[in-house]
Amino acid sequence: MPNPKRKHTPHRRDCRRSANSKLDTPNTGKCSNCGAAKLPHRVCPECGFYNGGLVVPKKAKRSAKGTAEVDR
Repeated sequence: MPNPKRKHTPHRRDCRRSANSKLDTPNTGKCSNCGAAKLPHRVCPECGFYNGGLVVPKKAKRSAKGTAEVDR
Protein backbone atom coordinates (compact mmCIF):
# COMPACT_ATOMS: atom_id res chain seq x y z
CA MET A 1 0.00 0.00 0.00
CA PRO A 2 1.46 3.39 -0.93
CA ASN A 3 2.50 5.80 1.77
CA PRO A 4 2.30 9.59 1.59
CA LYS A 5 5.47 11.22 0.35
CA ARG A 6 5.02 14.32 2.51
CA LYS A 7 3.08 15.18 5.63
CA HIS A 8 -0.26 16.90 5.13
CA THR A 9 -0.42 20.39 6.59
CA PRO A 10 -2.54 21.00 9.71
CA HIS A 11 -4.82 23.26 7.66
CA ARG A 12 -5.54 20.50 5.15
CA ARG A 13 -6.11 17.97 7.93
CA ASP A 14 -8.40 20.30 9.91
CA CYS A 15 -10.45 21.27 6.84
CA ARG A 16 -11.15 17.62 6.18
CA ARG A 17 -12.18 16.98 9.78
CA SER A 18 -14.39 20.06 10.01
CA ALA A 19 -16.71 18.83 7.25
CA ASN A 20 -18.65 16.76 9.80
CA SER A 21 -19.52 19.81 11.88
CA LYS A 22 -21.50 21.29 8.99
CA LEU A 23 -24.11 18.52 8.95
CA ASP A 24 -27.73 19.55 9.41
CA THR A 25 -29.68 18.60 12.49
CA PRO A 26 -32.39 15.95 12.02
CA ASN A 27 -35.96 17.10 11.49
CA THR A 28 -37.99 17.07 14.66
CA GLY A 29 -41.70 17.28 15.22
CA LYS A 30 -43.96 17.87 18.19
CA CYS A 31 -45.40 15.09 20.28
CA SER A 32 -49.19 15.09 19.94
CA ASN A 33 -49.57 14.26 23.63
CA CYS A 34 -47.07 16.46 25.53
CA GLY A 35 -45.72 18.81 22.84
CA ALA A 36 -42.06 17.87 23.37
CA ALA A 37 -39.67 17.69 20.41
CA LYS A 38 -39.26 14.17 19.04
CA LEU A 39 -37.93 12.45 15.93
CA PRO A 40 -40.55 11.36 13.38
CA HIS A 41 -41.85 7.76 13.52
CA ARG A 42 -40.43 7.21 17.00
CA VAL A 43 -41.85 6.99 20.50
CA CYS A 44 -41.74 10.27 22.43
CA PRO A 45 -38.85 10.12 24.92
CA GLU A 46 -40.71 12.36 27.39
CA CYS A 47 -44.12 10.69 27.72
CA GLY A 48 -43.82 7.35 25.86
CA PHE A 49 -46.69 7.99 23.41
CA TYR A 50 -46.70 7.07 19.70
CA ASN A 51 -49.51 7.62 17.20
CA GLY A 52 -51.95 8.68 19.94
CA GLY A 53 -51.43 5.69 22.22
CA LEU A 54 -49.23 4.84 25.19
CA VAL A 55 -46.47 2.48 24.04
CA VAL A 56 -43.82 2.75 26.75
CA PRO A 57 -45.09 3.55 30.26
CA LYS A 58 -42.79 5.86 32.19
CA LYS A 59 -41.39 4.52 35.44
CA ALA A 60 -41.96 6.53 38.61
CA LYS A 61 -38.83 8.12 40.01
CA ARG A 62 -37.70 6.71 43.32
CA SER A 63 -36.32 8.95 46.01
CA ALA A 64 -32.93 8.23 47.57
CA LYS A 65 -34.51 7.88 50.98
CA GLY A 66 -37.12 5.35 49.76
CA THR A 67 -34.62 2.91 48.29
CA ALA A 68 -32.75 2.41 51.58
CA GLU A 69 -35.85 1.66 53.65
CA VAL A 70 -37.57 -1.70 53.25
CA ASP A 71 -40.98 -2.44 54.84
CA ARG A 72 -41.24 -5.85 56.45
